[in-house]
Amino acid sequence: MIRSELIQKIADEHPDLSQREVERIVNTIFEEVIEAMARGDRVELRGFGAFSVKHREARTGRNPRTGEAVDVDEKHVPFFKTGKLLRERLNGA
Repeated sequence: MIRSELIQKIADEHPDLSQREVERIVNTIFEEVIEAMARGDRVELRGFGAFSVKHREARTGRNPRTGEAVDVDEKHVPFFKTGKLLRERLNGA
């Protein structure tokens, strides 16, 4: 599902809200999650999962094509851990 499909589904289920209002709500939620993660905060949506940021130290990697050693800079990467309800629904429990 892409963002526009999510917006359309919510708009269809809530005819009292205009498409533009739904789009603004969805965009606000995504922006708040992004801003929280940029600050290093954890974002938890009960039953769905938790978004957090993990720090990866600088390291020496290898170019898979040439085998040559390559320096990889330290970085922060987004991490998602599924919630119990989502895991159970995915596994048919």
